[in-house]
Amino acid sequence: MKDENHLSPREIVSHINKTSSVLPKGVQADLLGVSRSSLYYQPKPVDPEKLIIMNSIDELYTKRPFYGSRKIAKDLGYNRKRIQLLMREMGIEAIYQKPNLSKNNLPHPIYPYLLKGVTASRPNHIWGTDITYIRMHQGFLYLTAYLDWFSRFVLSWRLSTTLDNYSVIEAAEDAIRQFGLPEIENSDQGVQFTSQDYLNIWIRNDVKISMDGRGRAMDNIFTERLWRSLKYEEVYLKDYATVLEAWENIGDYFKFYNYERKHQSNNYQTPAEIYFKKGG
Repeated sequence: MKDENHLSPREIVSHINKTSSVLPKGVQADLLGVSRSSLYYQPKPVDPEKLIIMNSIDELYTKRPFYGSRKIAKDLGYNRKRIQLLMREMGIEAIYQKPNLSKNNLPHPIYPYLLKGVTASRPNHIWGTDITYIRMHQGFLYLTAYLDWFSRFVLSWRLSTTLDNYSVIEAAEDAIRQFGLPEIENSDQGVQFTSQDYLNIWIRNDVKISMDGRGRAMDNIFTERLWRSLKYEEVYLKDYATVLEAWENIGDYFKFYNYERKHQSNNYQTPAEIYFKKGG
């Protein structure tokens, strides 16, 4: 078998299908890049009207991430309280300074935002991470990704059926295992990124922790751009029926994004060309 880091998603699925009787489920999950709890999950049907509203919120928020629940409710023609509840379930909020609706209102460690006026100058200088909503035919998933800010290279990612911290920890450990350590790691203040188990990953490796100001538009702009590209170029064009189908297609997209999609900000080079040319 080739090194799984260089296999396409569909090659990995083929390998899993041939060896599923002997590979432990945890190993299969690691190979697939999905959280272990999600490996054989079949989405439970969500109320169709609720799913339509959530998908509409996702599309409008992706297009106008500065919209809060008031503007989204007005544009979509729904009760604001209902929109607030669904946005909380989706784990999103408008990216401007305001009272927090969907993030972390419990006491938690807060680290300063270290990146004001700082430009990523080399691979592994700054990593950013975030979670986004991924719609399916009869349900939805959450996607976590780690992005190298200098090259825009997607270092690792995980799909999960819940907004827990397990998938962000798994994705962090996967990125470190494959690419080493960043100098600075940036996230928002959500409960997934402020748990002590998560923070200890960076603390024990002497990585500087940076956290977005609550609702600050520019603090994690590179990951926001990644989500926009992923959704317009992949997710909104598909109708995933299963976690495995979502994983295959999103994995194929990230491989395209890293190795084939030329970025204007990279002087029309791919993220992989930038990341690997100058070393990690």
